[in-house]
Amino acid sequence: MEKQIAANAKPTAPHSPKVKVRMESLSQIRKIILTILMSGFALLMIMPFIWMISTSFKSPADVFTYPIQWIPSSLNWEHHIKVWSGADTFATYYLNSLKISLISTIGAVFLSAFAAYGFARIQFKGRETLFLIYLSMMMVPPQVLFVPKFLMFEWVGIYNTHWALILPGMFTIFGVFMLRQFFLSVPSEISEAAFIDGAGHLRIFFRLILPLAKPALATLAIIDFSWHWNDYENALVFLIDKDLYTVPLGLQNFILENNVDYNGMMAAATAGIIPMIIVFLVGQHYIIQGVAGSAVKG
Repeated sequence: MEKQIAANAKPTAPHSPKVKVRMESLSQIRKIILTILMSGFALLMIMPFIWMISTSFKSPADVFTYPIQWIPSSLNWEHHIKVWSGADTFATYYLNSLKISLISTIGAVFLSAFAAYGFARIQFKGRETLFLIYLSMMMVPPQVLFVPKFLMFEWVGIYNTHWALILPGMFTIFGVFMLRQFFLSVPSEISEAAFIDGAGHLRIFFRLILPLAKPALATLAIIDFSWHWNDYENALVFLIDKDLYTVPLGLQNFILENNVDYNGMMAAATAGIIPMIIVFLVGQHYIIQGVAGSAVKG
């Protein structure tokens, strides 16, 4: 009897067409819900930027109107013109920030790659211990170093110069850590084959490792440029002359004695984010190019 019941029972087909259609429908519903949620979060993140751009074209009386007027009734270009003209033109701060950010980023990427290669590829006694000690310096708050750096810069003679921001900016513990982890992921057989062919560490570094590290180098460049472009504390502590001010310090010009020029500040901030957008777009292109071209071919 039990055998007959077992023979008449129809086995369930987990991969039947109906089950597949149902699973695909559930998967599409999940994707739609996830897309709606992510779109909502993206909208929340971008709303302050939209308000910033909108405010830069408004009249002072319309800044805090409620409900918020996202699209001004008439575009007021006066604040953007004021930012780039007059005695305190924003062009000087722009050029200072570009100078500091570009030189610091190039130096940081180059020196971080050198140090990361040494920690990842060169065998020497105490390498791991030294790297852990070096990495532990990330736990030191940057504000603790303001006084020692001030005394050192005053003694060296670079206080109140752009070198007070450029030279420390060329050394980044995070950059060494990130590039070291990437170099460790590169197969060691590549270096060993190059050693057999007679190549030294410098040749391997420049001809093999760096081309494969384009994605990591581009990512570090984007992060480091953003850090230096938005750096306010170091510029505030180590720069005195107004001619040396960077973009974050230049925004202080719109804080008046009795009120704040929100329109001018938003116009300057709108101009200030343009270089970061350009760097991100260019860096994104190189990241994709590096990922596509860094495959190891046999």
